[in-house]
Amino acid sequence: MRDDPENQDNQTTSGKTADGQRSALGTVRWLALGVILVVAAGAGALTLRQGDTAPLAKIAAAPIPVTAAIASVRDLPIARTGLGTVLPLNQVDVKARVDGQIQRIFFGEGEEVKAGDILAQIDPRAYAALLAQAQATLQKDVAQLANARADEARATKLTQSGAGTTQAADTARAQVAVMQAAVDGDQAAVDTAKLNLDYATITAPISGRVGLKQANEGTLVHANDATGIVTITQMQPIAVQFSLPQDQLPDLQSGQSAGSLPVAADARDSSRKIADGKLTAIDSQIDTTTGMIKLKAEFDNNDKALWPGALVTVQVGVRTEHNAVVLPSAAVQSGQSGPYVFVVKPDNTVTIAKVTTGDVVGDVTMLTSGAVAGDNIVVSGQSRLTEGTSVKVTQADDPSQKVALETK
Repeated sequence: MRDDPENQDNQTTSGKTADGQRSALGTVRWLALGVILVVAAGAGALTLRQGDTAPLAKIAAAPIPVTAAIASVRDLPIARTGLGTVLPLNQVDVKARVDGQIQRIFFGEGEEVKAGDILAQIDPRAYAALLAQAQATLQKDVAQLANARADEARATKLTQSGAGTTQAADTARAQVAVMQAAVDGDQAAVDTAKLNLDYATITAPISGRVGLKQANEGTLVHANDATGIVTITQMQPIAVQFSLPQDQLPDLQSGQSAGSLPVAADARDSSRKIADGKLTAIDSQIDTTTGMIKLKAEFDNNDKALWPGALVTVQVGVRTEHNAVVLPSAAVQSGQSGPYVFVVKPDNTVTIAKVTTGDVVGDVTMLTSGAVAGDNIVVSGQSRLTEGTSVKVTQADDPSQKVALETK
């Protein structure tokens, strides 16, 4: 029996349909399995992320350790600081005032001498001879003056009695005048010779410390030598010359009007205090090239701690701010809107307070607004802080207790 071609086609079509249905069912099954796997993977990743962020949340919640100090109220001495040079009030380069050979030197290098002490002796013999010669000439002219006066007296008597002429009397008087002038000149020559003889003995014009010798025994010196024998520097008292910006001149003038301003001289690096003194002079003009004003202070220098030519840091106390609110300078931060500080609240969180600062003395800054005495202010650890950050506070020492300069 032959198969019907139509039936064969129907069977073929039915087979294809069944195969397509089985294929579609398989695809759906694989898609469903993929969705299940994706959901499972997402759930696992979410669980993993939640497990990883838990410690981070705990770290973020931990208080940040900081150091804080209490803003306090006190009298704050205000000073102006500059760099200065130690200068002697008097310094003399001792030179020979007459020509001659140095016979002897009486000082040692670096010694202290007093005004009038003998420093050196120039050979005096030539000047002693000149003095003797001048004195001899004086004596001769004094004798001639006496004879001329006697002649004048006789001529005057003869003229008065009519036995002599008036001309003879006038001539006698003129001769007296000539001889008197000669005697006066001789006396001046004697005085000059004595002075030159005195100059042969070189003495200290001021009290102070002698430096290194610039001439030795046997040296031939001259009155017009550019180099002297030694330099004497006055050490007590001593001065310091320094400069400050012209903007600080009003404070200096205001403070000086109330009395002498105290001045402290410190080492150049401000590592130690050297001496206390007082301001003695303010220059009469401001340097137009630098905008600085020169000042001079005087120090007793009893211990000779200040040495001529040394560089020192100078602090001039201009006034005292009474009842000033002060805090460590490290507490003040700079922002786009100006200076600010972090204030620790009672719940150990911080808040940002904008402040206005005044003078800075050492490690202490004066506040004119924005904070009050008693505020607990962060002085270190600010880099990790924002508004409301929880902190763990360690109290710092108060550096405002260590202000070095005190007004007098």
